[in-house]
Amino acid sequence: MENRESNLLAIRPELLNARVSENMSNDEQFQNKTIRPIIKLQGNLLIEVFKNYIKKRKNTFYELTLEKKLDFIANAVQKDMKFRNSLKGMIIGQFTVEEYLVYTQNSSALNKRMMNIVRERLQDSIQVLEYKVA
Repeated sequence: MENRESNLLAIRPELLNARVSENMSNDEQFQNKTIRPIIKLQGNLLIEVFKNYIKKRKNTFYELTLEKKLDFIANAVQKDMKFRNSLKGMIIGQFTVEEYLVYTQNSSALNKRMMNIVRERLQDSIQVLEYKVA
């Protein structure tokens, strides 16, 4: 078990702008210390998973205006429970056992933080999501 935990921690990127300090709430500390690095690590996978989500919905995403695309992303992440649970699983699966135990103490609030970051990440990657004809 020690090996898994040290390996998980070793592959996470270090985020210099995600500071952790004493005067932050426990949720914010967990967000910056654990969730943000994991989402950064999983960033390319999250984008590919969303591309597959688009494809399963008959590529209608590509016909939308920029504003509607941003709404489409927000709705997918916030309201499509099956997709949302899949995203959460990709992130929670990267937790150490200790982090998971911390997560379970306030999972509802942490899930909200997690999904907001994923939504922002996908919206910030909108150009990567553009349809490419092969």
